[in-house]
Amino acid sequence: MPTDARRPQGQPDDAYVVDTRRRRRSPSGAAVARPSGSPTGPASEPGHRVRKGRVVALVVGLLLVAWLAFLIWVPVSAWNSVARVDNIPDGERPVDTSGHNYLLVGSDSRAGLTKEQRKKYATGNAAGTRTDTIMLVHVSESGGKPVMVSLPRDSYVPIPGHNSNKINAAYSIGGPKLLTATVENVTGIHIDGYVEIGLGGFASVVDSVGGVYICVPRNMKDPKAGIDLKKGCQTLGGADALGFVRSRYEDPLGDIGRAARQRQFLGALMKQAATPATVLLPWRYKAFADASAAGLAVGTETGLIDAVRVLQAMRAVSNDQGLSLSVPTSDLAYRTNAGLAVKWDTERAKALFAALKNDEPLTEPPAGTVPTEPSGS
Repeated sequence: MPTDARRPQGQPDDAYVVDTRRRRRSPSGAAVARPSGSPTGPASEPGHRVRKGRVVALVVGLLLVAWLAFLIWVPVSAWNSVARVDNIPDGERPVDTSGHNYLLVGSDSRAGLTKEQRKKYATGNAAGTRTDTIMLVHVSESGGKPVMVSLPRDSYVPIPGHNSNKINAAYSIGGPKLLTATVENVTGIHIDGYVEIGLGGFASVVDSVGGVYICVPRNMKDPKAGIDLKKGCQTLGGADALGFVRSRYEDPLGDIGRAARQRQFLGALMKQAATPATVLLPWRYKAFADASAAGLAVGTETGLIDAVRVLQAMRAVSNDQGLSLSVPTSDLAYRTNAGLAVKWDTERAKALFAALKNDEPLTEPPAGTVPTEPSGS
């Protein structure tokens, strides 16, 4: 076979490989080495990764800002639609001292409920408006735990200008203004804000968060409240939740027992409202805010910050970071001209209200503020 003239003599066939790549030549004709990398080759990858990382960080940052804006906008927007009521008493009032004190009221108004809703919630057709729930919420500025104190609706107290009666009669007679005046008069505490929720509004708020997990202390069958609940922990929807906090005839402690369940449930509701299942789901978060706004009425001098303090206090109670109390009592079947009522333990009640008025840091329930069931119940 002829010998290739370009192959050096004495070299084996496989030692010589023809480079078929074209070489770029300089103007002088000399071959110029091709760069080892190309614009899209390995040499450019680190810079490309940096640019890509910056883009991802920018997108994530924008999404985070948008999400935070959404979390702020939703409650602020809802708050602007909340109904306002005049609860500021006329005349002389207690001195406004350290700490924040709020009146939390649950009314039994049927206003706005359809015939179907009245049947679903077992509200009946009672005329007028009374208060099923009256709570004093204290938020300390001195390092004490938040405190929720139930004032039983059948508490027999003096009502300014109307002699003595059950405390819920104050609302029936003069609405939020007279109720606030009555509470201030009997406790000596200046009320800084007022929050009220109706029957339908309460049920809607519960449904908006997908129900609330609560431990039912005993079997509860109460046709007047529309419930037939079994003992044990379970998730309650709006209708059952409303019956749970309204029922009192099947409770050994009557109105006192109901007040304890109300505090228990409100704490559990706020705990559920703060879970990722509510906050991280935009539609549920907005539904909760809208339902709350639709069902609430607040005092004319009550601001969004005040409402937030009340919600935080309720959540603290559910996490054992707050105190859930009832005003000390001495007689749960006190005979009066208004029927059987609840009589307070005057000395212990005065001590409790003095501690709240002076913003004394409470870390444990004062004597008589945690009622126990009668033996054998």
